[in-house]
Amino acid sequence: MPNKPFLPLRRWLLALAVGAALPLSAGVANAANAELLNVSYDVARELYKDINPAFIASWKKTTGETVSIKQSHGGSSKQARAVADGLEASVVTMNQANDIDMLSDRGLVAKDWAKKFPNNAAPYYSTMVFLVRKGNPKAIRTWEDLAKPGVQVIIPNPKTAGNGRYTYLAAWGSVLKKGGNEAKARELVRGIFKNVPILDAGGRAATTTFTQRQIGDALVTFENEVSMVRAEFGDNFEVVYPQSSILAESPVAVVDKVVDRRGVRKQATAYLNFLYTPLGQEIGAKHFLRERNAADMKKYAANYKPVALFTVDELFGGWRNAQKRHFDDGGEFDKIYQSK
Repeated sequence: MPNKPFLPLRRWLLALAVGAALPLSAGVANAANAELLNVSYDVARELYKDINPAFIASWKKTTGETVSIKQSHGGSSKQARAVADGLEASVVTMNQANDIDMLSDRGLVAKDWAKKFPNNAAPYYSTMVFLVRKGNPKAIRTWEDLAKPGVQVIIPNPKTAGNGRYTYLAAWGSVLKKGGNEAKARELVRGIFKNVPILDAGGRAATTTFTQRQIGDALVTFENEVSMVRAEFGDNFEVVYPQSSILAESPVAVVDKVVDRRGVRKQATAYLNFLYTPLGQEIGAKHFLRERNAADMKKYAANYKPVALFTVDELFGGWRNAQKRHFDDGGEFDKIYQSK
């Protein structure tokens, strides 16, 4: 009789030990098959389609570990808001610092995120140029030409798309760089947006409107986007470089809360560091992005043309100031667009 309770107790202890080991085993399995989600902007689809397998192969060769990467694309600001609302991004690869600052304010990204990687955490940069129809029938050469009567301009919504925001600031800044005042800059931007028939939510949607729906005389978007359009559609379009334009960086950041909860900080950090490697930079150059490696820039010089670039910091006091003044609800853009 005294020995009867012993067997059930021993089995219970054994079951408890097995149960306690399960989370450890699951953790090992997850570590061996890490999964990342890169939440990015519209126009970066093709870039990361090439970056991801290159990183996966490099990581496998270096560590023996298998990692998988999922992508989410949309308007940059819309994507950032989705992450803020709970989309489980491991990393964000955006087209403006403002969207990552918002995530930093929400406690999802480190306050000093821009110092975590080289070049203000922006492995690539671009600028805003014009894509016009073959022969440039409306003779569009300058920012002022976009405001002329009878010209239709396709620009994505600055409230939801980073390239819409860059376009707005590029036009505004072009006036200031020539010695014009704020009133003249506002007048030009109002004239341009008066000529915008459709405000698409993201850059890729705007490209579709212009190239496939055949709406508009000019598309204003990133240099790398118009170059890819020309590569796909050939001689149907021409690229026009304005005299001056804005430096458009593509910043990246690790989403701290997500990677720590999922145990993939090491992989996520390595993924973003990969963008700065010679292979990562070369892939960027092949997608017409201006890279940080001077040697590769020279190698792919045919992809780019000289243009005088100014920065958001230089003319607008940084992205936080630009956002508050121009793009927050009730800001300059709302007033301009409502009065067009």
